[in-house]
Amino acid sequence: MSDRAEFLIDLSALSTNIARLKKECGVDVLAVVKADAYGHGLIRVSHAALKAGASWLGVALLEEAITLRENGVEAPILAWLVSPGSDFDSAITHNIDIGVSSIKGLREISESAKRAGKKARIHIEVDTGMSRGGFLDEWKDLPTEDFSQVDVIGIFSHFARADEPGEQQNIDQIQRFQQMVQELGDIGINPPIKHLANSAATMKDSPSYFTMVRVGIAMYGLTPDLTHLGTSKDLGLRPVGQLRAKLHLVKSVPAHSPVGYGASAMTQSDTKLGVVAIGYADGIPRIAQGAGVFFKGKKAPIIGRVSMDQFVVDLGSDSTAQSGDWVIVFGDGSHGEYTADDWGRASSSINYEIVTRIGPRVPRIYQSHEY
Repeated sequence: MSDRAEFLIDLSALSTNIARLKKECGVDVLAVVKADAYGHGLIRVSHAALKAGASWLGVALLEEAITLRENGVEAPILAWLVSPGSDFDSAITHNIDIGVSSIKGLREISESAKRAGKKARIHIEVDTGMSRGGFLDEWKDLPTEDFSQVDVIGIFSHFARADEPGEQQNIDQIQRFQQMVQELGDIGINPPIKHLANSAATMKDSPSYFTMVRVGIAMYGLTPDLTHLGTSKDLGLRPVGQLRAKLHLVKSVPAHSPVGYGASAMTQSDTKLGVVAIGYADGIPRIAQGAGVFFKGKKAPIIGRVSMDQFVVDLGSDSTAQSGDWVIVFGDGSHGEYTADDWGRASSSINYEIVTRIGPRVPRIYQSHEY
């Protein structure tokens, strides 16, 4: 337990979310654990996700995948943001599947495989309309390339607007993906795994399932999009993480007292202020206004600017809070506390950013002993 702040992770909630999503989609689930499992802790979350029914793990970076292998993960792992010049030798040695989106990358992987005397496992990423990752202009040149040193395990792409169900672009991307799968088959490459769906599509777009879905934000119990899909509760998801921190100091201040750097805020009446022992160095957005903390059934909003290691909240004149008490920064909202969605709105951002930016100074505390 920390004496300042901690991120409490409920692995039973994670298990419930994954099991439910897998049952509903009826295909293999790749659990996305990139960015330290969206801030929830790479190793513990990965083992829990596999035990809950995920068949694959997905990361962005090769070093994340190697860390998983070094910590006993034997399940298939896909690393998809592996640029030319990366340590493909290590990827092959550790039996890590590599996302490929350029001919240069394919050639470098093939060279590494030849040196290793072992075929590399790759997933071909295709651009179906997001204009981000994936083959597009080089797609026409792919049939001339040498695939003798690789096993093409999968083909995949990524939705741009899956969190907006019914958008024509989603339909267009599915059709383009099917077309590119067929074009790959026309040159004799038929990967057994085809994946396009992210969390939003997994919950709202069954034609996009193919043979596997990639579940990220939803497995952590958070909505992929508050505006179009509703809250976690609306989607039947259980938020996995609760961030809490200690009140470093509670003190009474008079009305019209300036608060924080730049005196950007002023107390409107006599009140009690609480100094929360966590700040932007820990991932609390500096620009956040309109969120705060929760203590004994009452919200206490931020007042003034967030500092590097602390921020101030207005507890109210009648608060019973004392220096050293714990407060909830965000949780699942079931008791009236702020949620990651609330913090996202307060920061002109989204819940993804709120959880992934929680810094390493905040220990992750796992509450389930099942894993």
